Amino acid sequence: MPEPVPYPFNSPTGLDLAPAYERAQCTGGLPWVRLPFGEPAWLVTRHADARFVLGDARFGRAASLERDSPRVTPQKPLGIVAMDPPGHTRLRRLVTGAFTRARVERLRSRIRSAVDHAVDDLTAAGAPSDLVEHVALPVPITVICELLGVPAGDRDRFRRWSEAVLSTSGLTPEEAAQSTGELTRYMAGLAESRRAEPGDDLISALVRAEDQGESLSPRELVELCIAILVGGYETTASEIANFAWVLLTEHPDQLDRVRAEPDHAAPLVEELLRGVPMAAAAAMPRYATEDVEVGGQLVRAGEPVLVAIGAANRDPGRYPGPARIDPARDSAGHLAFGHGIHHCLGAPLARAELQETVRVLARRLPGLRLDGPVRWKSAMFFRGPAALPVAW
Repeated sequence: MPEPVPYPFNSPTGLDLAPAYERAQCTGGLPWVRLPFGEPAWLVTRHADARFVLGDARFGRAASLERDSPRVTPQKPLGIVAMDPPGHTRLRRLVTGAFTRARVERLRSRIRSAVDHAVDDLTAAGAPSDLVEHVALPVPITVICELLGVPAGDRDRFRRWSEAVLSTSGLTPEEAAQSTGELTRYMAGLAESRRAEPGDDLISALVRAEDQGESLSPRELVELCIAILVGGYETTASEIANFAWVLLTEHPDQLDRVRAEPDHAAPLVEELLRGVPMAAAAAMPRYATEDVEVGGQLVRAGEPVLVAIGAANRDPGRYPGPARIDPARDSAGHLAFGHGIHHCLGAPLARAELQETVRVLARRLPGLRLDGPVRWKSAMFFRGPAALPVAW
């Protein structure tokens, strides 16, 4: 085996794609990389190779629980994100109904209301005011907590726990484990309360499914809810801030167009999902169950493969001029929400939140602009502004 290359490549400051990804895309085979935690892995950066690995049944996730899996966070992933069929299929089926396009469309007016309230808070604070604190963070935590059935008074705790789960080096392994334990105990208690007094929320629905004969254990229920929380909050919060920064610094004309044509928010969001590389690194290794050739590289059975989604979405072989944000391009097939059996369940919800946030900002704040230095997140899996001061 070659000597592993230190990884991740991206800088936490800004949203540029590191040149090392471009070099890997132009070089035959796959780089062999070493992350801060775990064993080395093959790294996939090209779009076609990424779709192949994500969609081929010869690559599974479950082995990551038994191995010292490559990762940027101290803790390993839990629950459905680290499962293979048939267990993965069973759990996914139980929660799929909560995120259908039809149900999300019924939630759209509530999402729009949450964004409007957030913008009210932003303007009430006076300029300059932090778009991250007043809009990017509260909108997705409000939506996902309402969906799960989390009391409003506990949402700040959820925010802290979610950030701890995704911390790369800001916490010690012991601190990360403590936060994960607190979140697990809270979710278990919430599930028990919903079993005693069901409500019109996702946790209640999952408890009822368990009680009606579905083989969902208490631990599976808790881990599934944690995956929904983390996946539904931190990713969308980061993308709202990232999209705002890209639009305000590089494409303010796009906000003008959304103001004139609200339907333009949909293709704009889709192109931003493709073109903005949010993650600090590839994650969720797939282990080959047999020898498989990927991109000219023979991956032996038992070897892990990481897929760099941000790089694959900026593969010039699939998207000419990939660094250019062009809502007129055909961005279909982008991998921002993954591909295959682990395609993000919450993709319709995330799209609705991002579209409505862009529309409300364009409508309510026609003079929106940066008004101060941007502070970037550090030691977190998802890159983006930690503070984005704006005026209007």
